[in-house]
Amino acid sequence: MARRFRPGGGIGIVGLIYLVIGVFVAWDRGYIDADLLRRVASALLAVLLWFLILLGVDLHIHT
Repeated sequence: MARRFRPGGGIGIVGLIYLVIGVFVAWDRGYIDADLLRRVASALLAVLLWFLILLGVDLHIHT
């Protein structure tokens, strides 16, 4: 059975709206806070810029 893929793939506008509402609700109910966002941002930077870490650059986000 063949699968049809739409051009662009992705999650679409409905999926994006669903995620945005989910993030807002999680923030409002205390599941997401500023500290968590800083840690996630630091982790993403470390994954994307791993070569800088090997050169001794500190990618931790501090307040």
